[in-house]
Amino acid sequence: MKVDPRVIELYNEYIHSTLPRREFLARLTKLTGGVAAAAAVLPLIEPDFAHAVQVPEDDPRLDTGYVTYRSAVGEVRAYRARPKGAGKLPAILVIHENRGLNPHIEDVARRAALAGYFALAPDGLSVAGGAPRDQEAARDLFAKTDPARIAGDIIAGVPYLAKHSECTGRVGVVGFCYGGGLALRCAVEAEGVTAAVGFYGRVLPSSDVPRLKVPVMLHYAGNDTRINEGIPEFRKALDAAGVAYSINMYPGTEHGFHNDTSAARYDPAAARLAWQRTIDFFDHYLKGDGATPS
Repeated sequence: MKVDPRVIELYNEYIHSTLPRREFLARLTKLTGGVAAAAAVLPLIEPDFAHAVQVPEDDPRLDTGYVTYRSAVGEVRAYRARPKGAGKLPAILVIHENRGLNPHIEDVARRAALAGYFALAPDGLSVAGGAPRDQEAARDLFAKTDPARIAGDIIAGVPYLAKHSECTGRVGVVGFCYGGGLALRCAVEAEGVTAAVGFYGRVLPSSDVPRLKVPVMLHYAGNDTRINEGIPEFRKALDAAGVAYSINMYPGTEHGFHNDTSAARYDPAAARLAWQRTIDFFDHYLKGDGATPS
């Protein structure tokens, strides 16, 4: 079922603002033409964690579970995944969207682990008692929690991984939406980042770009005006600073196209390509010789 782009735009507004659910549903009903139509489209835009798992929680190839590590100001809960029986591995920090750690991001961590990495997905809402399962409650809690504390707790995952006895010392960072922007901040602010990948996240301020000393890969949705309007200036700043980067645009896709819990926004072909590019990028910089490809 093809979903009206205006419905997707409304949903994006809902998850990226403080729009109350009652108002969201009222506007959705008006947009779709009635209560029945709104009820039919709602399951296509809201997350369905149970039916979007690509790597089962109990996959016998993986060692998974929860750990805690210390940031500068407290304890951070995180989900870890790595291949069973493997020795030291390069690591990937997986950063969630603006709703804290959830089953989808844990699934992404398992995908990274199956690619041969020690994956760690922190919960930026650890300080607030952990991310609620309800996505509106998680969104609202995220908005009420100190953003500097959330970012600092997540960024502290980089040195935790870099010094971990099961890590080779090479650490990549990948993030989605909020996490896409924070992945770039990790590359600027954290010691130990080897390479970073951002999916449809905020660009860095131009003043921060000269501090970016590691290669980055960026994935953007074609139909994502809110994020994409910052790309031209960002590209100029990257070029001026001599940063090794690639920008990948996926025409016709929506913000969140990699998130397979939302059927209306998910684009399987673009998601597969972006993820394969991400793993190839990390394989080169974290497992290979680290030289910039010609």
